[in-house]
Parts: sequence; C-alpha cells; structure tokens
Amino acid sequence: MAINLSDEQLRGLQLKELGILKYFRDFCDSHNITYYLCGGCLIGSLRYKSFIPWDDDADVFMPREDYQRFIKTYLEENPSERFLLLNETDETFTRNCFATLVDTSATLVKNYQADLDIPHGVAFDIFPVDPRPSGMKKKFQLFWCIIYSLFRAQTVPEKHGGIMALGSKILLGIFRGFKIRKKIWKFAERHMTKYKLSDCDYICELCAGPRIMKNEYPKELFDGTAEVEFEGESFKAMKGYREYLALAFGEDFMTPPPKEEQVVTHDLKYLDLNKPCI
Repeated sequence: MAINLSDEQLRGLQLKELGILKYFRDFCDSHNITYYLCGGCLIGSLRYKSFIPWDDDADVFMPREDYQRFIKTYLEENPSERFLLLNETDETFTRNCFATLVDTSATLVKNYQADLDIPHGVAFDIFPVDPRPSGMKKKFQLFWCIIYSLFRAQTVPEKHGGIMALGSKILLGIFRGFKIRKKIWKFAERHMTKYKLSDCDYICELCAGPRIMKNEYPKELFDGTAEVEFEGESFKAMKGYREYLALAFGEDFMTPPPKEEQVVTHDLKYLDLNKPCI
C-alpha cells in the first residue's frame, strides 16, 4: 500500500534529492567524470528551472565508461558516511538494474524493496548509457539486455504479461541461487555492453524497463555537455538535450500534462525525512 505525500513532505523529499545531486555533481567534477541530467529532472530544469512540482526524484545518465569509473572510484575512496553507493554485490541486493546513491540522513522505504536488508534512505538513481549497434547486433544486444535485467532485478517485470512474464518465471525458477544468477547477469552485461561508440550511430538506455531500453538517440546529442539551471544551481546536460527530450518524451515535452496526471508516481511505503535510516 502506497502513502500519499503532503505538499510539505514532497518538497522536503525534493530538497533531499537536490542535496544528493549537488554532492554527486561535486564529486564528478572533482574527478573529471561525465554525467548528464535526464528525464523528469531535465524537463523540470527547462520548464520550471526546478523540480516538476509533482516529481519526487532526480536522475542522471552517465556514459558507461564514466559510470564504471564512478562506481570504482567512489567505493575505493568511500568519501562519505552519509551518502552510500549501492550497487549489486554478494552483500547488497536492491532489485535495481543500476547504481543508486543513498542519503542515509532520512528514511524512505519503497514497496518493492520493503523486505530487503539495505539502507532505506532517499535514493538517487544513476543510469549508464551505451552505444546501440544496428541490424542483428541490435537484436542480440536487446536479448542480452532483457536477460541482464531479469537476473539482476530477480523480479518478473510488472505490467508485462504473456510470454515475457511466463518466460521470466520459468528462468527464475530454474536458476534460484544468487551466485548463479549473478554469473548470468554478468555474462549478459558483458555481451550487451561490448560495442564501441565509434562503430555505432546511436546511444541507448539498457538499464531501464523493457520499453525504454528500445529507445535510441543519435550519438551526436551526447558529444559534449551544456550547462542548465536547476533549483538555483548549475548542472550538466547532454549537448543536444532538447533533441533527446523530444525523442524520449515527445515534441511537446515542455507542455505540462492534464491536471489529473500531475501526481507522484513512485510507490512509497514509508517516509520520515528527519529519521536516519542507519
């Protein structure tokens, strides 16, 4: 069962997300690591210069090489007791297909993670983006991407019935142990990320839902960064951020949706912004 956020809670949650984003930006800038605002966070920066009023999180893209370097560097340096980086290891399982940076100064429990033994803080999602090949290589990449998503999240995809749901249940039923599932997703990850940008024309989101992983954007849009204003701060976006948003969300991305659709969409079980989670 999901909770309904008051306006005060929602704004407080947005400010927690902003704090993580600023900390993340400063770490990346100090290590020359590339990131881009993306999704609703980027729309908010253009439409309102702040969060979309009913949005409750912030997301970023990172080129795969920068994403891997960020994870390696952050875990090696372990720079903060407050901001913890969660990525799938033998000790940590989050049901996510991507890394998250968690602010442990608050407690936020999502329904799909309620039974997990992890720091239930305010989570900031970090999505890698990868080169997208063409032809049969594209089909193979999508196949390995689905295998990766299934065995890393270890959950049957919601809202995807029929053959996909049945096949997912069968595969998870056959391969039950965490170690064998990890070997499978690591194998799939190597195959889906093996393509070189110089050999491809497009960029894609592989660590996303089954529909979004099919999206593709001309690689020229990501050839450099641009500064955008968000909540009175300056952050980086991909050079072609307007073209990216038009492809991802439609040409009318600057137009707010109808009033009835202006609602918080994340499924939260519990929130206390003043209670540390560890």
